[in-house]
Amino acid sequence: MNDPTRVWQQAWGELGVRADDALLAELLKRYAEPHRRYHTLQHLEECFARFDLLRDSAVHAAEIEIALWFHDAIYDVTRQDNERRSAQWAKRAALEAGGGHAVAHRLHELVMVTRHDALATTHDEQILADVDLAILGADPARFDEYERQVREEYAAVPEAAFRQRRREILEEFLARDRIFGTEQFAALLEDRARDNLRRSIENLR
Repeated sequence: MNDPTRVWQQAWGELGVRADDALLAELLKRYAEPHRRYHTLQHLEECFARFDLLRDSAVHAAEIEIALWFHDAIYDVTRQDNERRSAQWAKRAALEAGGGHAVAHRLHELVMVTRHDALATTHDEQILADVDLAILGADPARFDEYERQVREEYAAVPEAAFRQRRREILEEFLARDRIFGTEQFAALLEDRARDNLRRSIENLR
């Protein structure tokens, strides 16, 4: 993402409202918080790059872009409500910008889908979920780096407890009939994601 300000302003402009550059500065500050190792600007930049592959099929592309900015805006490893709080922030930002209740509601639901605890119900939600999960289908070196970054974020968790819970999370993804909802990412990333997951699960045993 060479010019985050341009990406930010263009997305809001497509909604017909003015972008809040002070809000962008706050979001960039959040993604640079020192306790983050994976949920950083690197992750955000990777998400935008992956979204470019699916943009043409999106119903509300600008809303997905804005939701990407917010989907990890609040990230505290000691809490279980990060997505909900981030979704509420996105909804509030849309309403304050004059985007309307329908846009605000869709933004809220888009961010909430990144909890990955339920199947996406709209195509745009499928796109956002797939973009967020695309790291599972990354090349092995990047996937291994991702796993190390996640461990660093949870450095305070004892090794045995982390391994057990991390293995459970990865096994849940592997048990799905399909990890990716969009046809494009299922074809592009599904097999490699399953290989990565199996390898990581075995390493965690």
